[in-house]
Amino acid sequence: MTSAVTTDLPPASWGRRILALVVDWLTCLAVVEGLVAADVLAGNPNGLGTLGLFVAESALFTALTGGSFGKLVTRVRVVRRPDASQPVSLLRALVRSALVALLVPPLLTAGGRGLHDVAAGTRTVVV
Repeated sequence: MTSAVTTDLPPASWGRRILALVVDWLTCLAVVEGLVAADVLAGNPNGLGTLGLFVAESALFTALTGGSFGKLVTRVRVVRRPDASQPVSLLRALVRSALVALLVPPLLTAGGRGLHDVAAGTRTVVV
């Protein structure tokens, strides 16, 4: 949980963040393709179903547990900045996830933080 995370934790490397993103994306893709195969969804045109599930999963998991499924697996957490003892709200997590989906964060950073973290008032740390 995010309440156990303190401000003295080191920032997560971009490599670890990208690995978490790959885990999240592949998991969401597998779920959506499974739903398509089971005829629950008609299809996954242009990967929009995967993208929608990614944004929802990432936002919900971040608000509830401090990180998406991929972040939990790679031992990375998202914490509030500057007060890491406060949980990340669902709104902040949704803003953060939507910006990740737009591919803005990896391209532009401010002070070593992705723009998604800057906009959401969060930072990404290793636990």
